Amino acid sequence: MIYDRFQQEAIDYINQGYSVIVSAPTGAGKTAIAEHVLSTSIQNKVGVVYTAPIKALSNQKFRDFEKQFGEHIGILTGDVSLNPSAPVLIMTTEIFRNKILDEPDSLKKYSWVIFDEVHYIDNPERGTVWEESLIFLPAHMNVLALSATIPNINELAEWIQSVHNKPVKPVIEEKRPVPLHFFFQCQNEIVDNINSLKRLRAGRANKMAALINYIRQKEGLPCIYFVFGRRRAEDLAFELHSYNFLNNAQRREILSLFDSLCQRFDLKHERSAQTLYSLIQNGIAYHHAGMLPTLKEVIERLFTSRLLKVIFTTETFALGINMPSRTVIFDDLRKFYGRYIRTLKTRDFYQMAGRAGRRGIDKEGFVYCRVNLSRINLEEVKRIIYGRPEEVKSQLNSSYATILNLYEKHKEDIFKIYPLSLHHFQSRKHEQKEALRLIEAKLKLLRDLNYIADDTLTKKGQFAKTVYGYELILSELYDENILEQLDEFGLGILSVATVFEPRKNQRMPGISKASRRIKRACEEIYAKIKNKEMKYRIYPVSKTPYFHLSTSIEGWLRGTNFDKILQFTDTDEGEVVRYFRMAMQILREINDAKVASHILREKLKETIRVINRDIIDAEKQLREG
Repeated sequence: MIYDRFQQEAIDYINQGYSVIVSAPTGAGKTAIAEHVLSTSIQNKVGVVYTAPIKALSNQKFRDFEKQFGEHIGILTGDVSLNPSAPVLIMTTEIFRNKILDEPDSLKKYSWVIFDEVHYIDNPERGTVWEESLIFLPAHMNVLALSATIPNINELAEWIQSVHNKPVKPVIEEKRPVPLHFFFQCQNEIVDNINSLKRLRAGRANKMAALINYIRQKEGLPCIYFVFGRRRAEDLAFELHSYNFLNNAQRREILSLFDSLCQRFDLKHERSAQTLYSLIQNGIAYHHAGMLPTLKEVIERLFTSRLLKVIFTTETFALGINMPSRTVIFDDLRKFYGRYIRTLKTRDFYQMAGRAGRRGIDKEGFVYCRVNLSRINLEEVKRIIYGRPEEVKSQLNSSYATILNLYEKHKEDIFKIYPLSLHHFQSRKHEQKEALRLIEAKLKLLRDLNYIADDTLTKKGQFAKTVYGYELILSELYDENILEQLDEFGLGILSVATVFEPRKNQRMPGISKASRRIKRACEEIYAKIKNKEMKYRIYPVSKTPYFHLSTSIEGWLRGTNFDKILQFTDTDEGEVVRYFRMAMQILREINDAKVASHILREKLKETIRVINRDIIDAEKQLREG
């Protein structure tokens, strides 16, 4: 195989035994470097862990690598466990972090860990997991970290090197193999120069159909149309429903493929699949997190077949999943970041724009930005497209479970661990001081609530160290013997309530008497936890359980079909699947607690078994796919 310059540079370092961190644009070919590590490791009979930020990407990598390397590939995500003793094991970064802390001996046979999308260390919700994985990485493991273009790649390399006291080689590529050409739609005119926007005045509205027609005439299909809202993706797709992008032969082919995939994934009678039919036959589709996972996979398959010509999708479609097209459209250059709508980060923009231009097929990729100058000014547009990508910054905020695991091993030396963090490496003295205060405050709370006594983890502390993210509420329920008293229905209700996050202004429907009892118990315990956290100035405070899906999970546990339980909630069907799967992961973590009784474990296993059927069964989906 002939490698590009940066690929060969990285491979040469790897062959010399160095850890490597690669910064390169989306679509540049970073995966080829990972494939080299996998193939040489398999030949040399050493193990590799491949981590990815989301389960969908883990699943895709499993399929792709299994085609290349067969039985040498396994996967472990919490939802799925296939061939878990394989020499190459794909897992989410959360699973890898948990193994480092809970089961370090299980990683002895692995010589390499590949962190795909390592810039995720900057993610406010999940970045801590990446940072902890790198801090506590076993000394015998080498690192290959793959990242989108980030300006402080050398800083990341220096930090990893300082933690593990061995060289880390940064490899940087700034050019894309397929260059991007930018266009702008403003006042329903299409221009190829950002300065041309200056002459346009408020007046005519941008018409989406006019833009699609223009791209079609320029032979710019297939096209990925990025929007920042699920309903918006669907609405725009149906706005285009009268357009036909396929000839008769293509229409027959795509409908045949769609029917066969729906049959394979048992979607023939799903209303959401039937709704898509009229769009699919014209080469149009939408894709977002609110859809059934199996239906999303069907759409992805159709897109890779090159029969879908226009797909309306949210930004998750850009995250690592290999779905290139000739053209990318941005419906807007603003999105919701946490609590506010802000202009896109340059790094996020190029993560999505990088899907334009198929390597080996297109000589260039085309990016169209729909611009409304009454909502965004010209300088902001210039900053997004031509600005310097944002640096990766630490988001470290260790969970109670992490602190308990570290305290068990290191006692008061836990405070010597923080200086190893990227947060300490990047921060000023007052920020470092506050981070140490927060660790100390969490330790005080854990002692106050009897998770630690006489410098030892109590029974409750032993329980809490296995449950990441929801440890306090579940551990207090365990300590008060409430978990033991719950039946399979109660455990299902509680686990779903623990992971559920309601949308803004989403109302909770009426719930059963059993759910109300569990809710009251949770509220009493949560009030105690919140008061303690406020006393010690711990932020963010622990999450409270939400019981919006209680009726749905009760129905599901009774054997009610999926369509029926959707009547009990206004939560999107894809989200319901995701929360049920997350609930099972929580139940598995409780089951892993060594202090859990035999009776509780048996009830947990039965609850998991009953939940994990039909469309909820992620492992079945992966096998069938």
